[in-house]
Amino acid sequence: MRKIAVVTGARADYGLLYWIIKDIHDDPDLKLQLIVTGMHLSPEFGLTANVIENDGFPIAEKVDMLLSSNTAESVAVSMGLGMIGFAKVFERLRPDIIVVLGDRFEIFSAVSAAIPLNIPVAHIHGGEGTEGTMDELYRHAITKMSHLHFTSAAEYRKRVIQMGERPSTVFCFGAPGLDSITRLPLLPKRNLTRELGIPEDMKIGVMTYHPSTLEKISLKEQTEEILSALKSFPTIFWVLTYPNADMGGKKIIEAMKRFERNNVHKARIFVSLGQIRYLSLLKHADLMVGNSSSGMIEAPAFKLPVVNIGDRQRGRIKVKNVIDVPECQKNKIVRAIKKALSMEFKNSIVGLKNPYGQDGHASKKIVNTLKRFNKKDVFIKKSFYNITFKEI
Repeated sequence: MRKIAVVTGARADYGLLYWIIKDIHDDPDLKLQLIVTGMHLSPEFGLTANVIENDGFPIAEKVDMLLSSNTAESVAVSMGLGMIGFAKVFERLRPDIIVVLGDRFEIFSAVSAAIPLNIPVAHIHGGEGTEGTMDELYRHAITKMSHLHFTSAAEYRKRVIQMGERPSTVFCFGAPGLDSITRLPLLPKRNLTRELGIPEDMKIGVMTYHPSTLEKISLKEQTEEILSALKSFPTIFWVLTYPNADMGGKKIIEAMKRFERNNVHKARIFVSLGQIRYLSLLKHADLMVGNSSSGMIEAPAFKLPVVNIGDRQRGRIKVKNVIDVPECQKNKIVRAIKKALSMEFKNSIVGLKNPYGQDGHASKKIVNTLKRFNKKDVFIKKSFYNITFKEI
């Protein structure tokens, strides 16, 4: 029986990994070893490990690595603690392969710990760009330390191969998180608004803003500019979601809490919504504002207008539902929101095709590949694959 360890560090990657985890768990020929770390174990971020257990998935190990502070030093120390914890866990579990997703520093620690133990790694969402954040560096480093690759778009597959990975180990099945749109029963608007405790008769705006440390102005100024712009739209009820546990994230949370207190009839903040409620929210929302990757990947599936602020998502494939605001300035954000709400813009994205795929089978294809691949043929000893200009 092949033992597959899946590492999840936050509500976001758990949602994207959900069907992969479930399909591994339900397969009699596979043994799921679920390893939980990062924000899942933090009360500040909702202690979402409980959500995983409530979903019926047994947690094999927990790696507690996050410090309460979110300074540059604390992130670096957390990474070190993570490597120590993962090394011990991998030695105990001895999985046949480890599955990771994305570009978080927690995932970087997990993969780094696997290398000395000669445990192969399968990486999902490699080749993508997030040039406005240091996560860009983590993602590409994880790619080079991995042995199997599952990219979300054809362009990203080419980029991974360009980085020297052998084409026979790089697969493009689309974004697995999109499977939930077809495989989960999303809520009608009335049920959603009742569960969230928000008015049913108002337009809904979703705001998620993660720390973007490479911007020209401070994180505090960025957040104030965005929230000030939101106040210019009194007919919209704003649903605010917590940022990731990155450097400076607490400043965003504090600003959002103040915004909620001062706008109790027009805003509400959530630590974690869960998969069904979050995707249902995107389905019924009128627009999204911020810099979340879900604006690039999930939002197109719902033809949802997105106002994308700053450089965090620069380098990712974007389609016509995204309105870029490169500079985090109130007046420019207000102008973009007005455009996103216009009937002209909404009509322009009717029939929009999602470049990240949406056939509902990405997760099954990934699990089938993990199941059938002969690791003796491709794993551990890697050679740099030199592409020709014709292949590019």
